Amino acid sequence: MLAGERILLTLWVGGLWAIGYIVAPTLFVNLDDRALAGTLAGQMFAIIAWIGLVCGAILLILNQLRHPRRRSNWRALVLLAMLLLVLAGQFILAPMIADLRAAGATATAAFARLHGMASVAYLVTSLLGLALVAAPCEESRGQG
Repeated sequence: MLAGERILLTLWVGGLWAIGYIVAPTLFVNLDDRALAGTLAGQMFAIIAWIGLVCGAILLILNQLRHPRRRSNWRALVLLAMLLLVLAGQFILAPMIADLRAAGATATAAFARLHGMASVAYLVTSLLGLALVAAPCEESRGQG
């Protein structure tokens, strides 16, 4: 993995962890207005989703350019899974959650179910990202 790739991965995964596990919980603890906390958290989740889509797409392309003969490798599969989870969260779950919020239905079972699904997708994405960050670089194993 080249330095530029490590920077892109760190930007994406670091942002996931900072927003999801530090900033968003802090908003809900410190703001009395839960709707405002949710709105701000949602905006930050949308920003990191777009960062992830851009960084992930670039990383996937670079991975393929560096390994054109491999049909698949674990890094590419993990990046693809992360991108699919982000796409589902940003373009399927987030709009459905926003519609329920706009209708004032944040206390419904449907909202809780969608929010739970989005939370699980975010958790899995951040754990997959952590696996990529923690994995040894190919160069250090003499494969680069």
